[in-house]
Amino acid sequence: MSHADTALLAALARRRATGSRPGQRDDGCRIALAIEGGGSRAAYSAGMALALDEAGLTDSFDDIYGTSGGALNGAWLLSGEARRWIRSWAWPEVAAAGVTDPRRLLRGGPLVDLGRLVHHVYEAITPMDFAAILANPIGFHPIATDARTGRPADLAPYITDRLSLQTSLRASACMPLLAGRPVRLGGRTFVDGGLSEGVPFRTALADGATHVLVLRTRRADQRAAPPSRFERLALAPYFLRHGRLAGRAHVERHRTYAADDLLLAESSRADVPTLVEVRPPPGSPDVARLGAELADIDRAIDQGRAAMAALLDQAGSG
Repeated sequence: MSHADTALLAALARRRATGSRPGQRDDGCRIALAIEGGGSRAAYSAGMALALDEAGLTDSFDDIYGTSGGALNGAWLLSGEARRWIRSWAWPEVAAAGVTDPRRLLRGGPLVDLGRLVHHVYEAITPMDFAAILANPIGFHPIATDARTGRPADLAPYITDRLSLQTSLRASACMPLLAGRPVRLGGRTFVDGGLSEGVPFRTALADGATHVLVLRTRRADQRAAPPSRFERLALAPYFLRHGRLAGRAHVERHRTYAADDLLLAESSRADVPTLVEVRPPPGSPDVARLGAELADIDRAIDQGRAAMAALLDQAGSG
């Protein structure tokens, strides 16, 4: 275990032991949780988040940043019901709800209906306590991509009530074309945060975080690939209509991920601890962005949970 791992986990444990609460800290630290998304691959970060909550560490964070599926997992943590609902990534009744449905394409609708996710699944199947999220003193920061500028956008300033919270979750996960038009919020339009800040630790650092625990959904041997020629051609009309700079961010996304990987690796070797990442273990199954194999998704949750639990156990015995 590195010095960074030890220092960050010790700070979280001290907060848990002393009953420290967000907004009332006296340790001079600002500790953030940054959760990577990736569609169905966010099952890995769901398992990691579950292990943190089971360890009683959720209240030890000051802010939670999440991109796409990572924002959904962050919302579950802040709802206070992660242990009840976060495994629903792999539940048949959620899969049967039709959030992803190719038949909608025949009617001119989106392949992925995020409105159905937040207004049906999160209302009737796995009820998300939006009021608890809004009342939680831990800051919630869903990350999206501004369709006009192509830059990452922290949607926290736009979240004022239940509807704006639901809209921010849709905006953070709005995959270009597949999820339909960009989501409008606060007079701006947004698409998937994965285009510009798939691993949302940079915004946390810019906001003053002294330590960031980063939950990853890619193994160390996995790299983001550039979009194929077919993908670029298919998405060109969408970005031409809704945001050319967002299209540029999409083309450059693999380079952004590579820069993130390098910075996270360098930080783990630094003398002053800042960033700590947890990744799925070697040999974990590949889970596609739109993966629908529930057994693989359930296994990913278990392996993410085990990876985080192992780190916490190592810290406790160190």
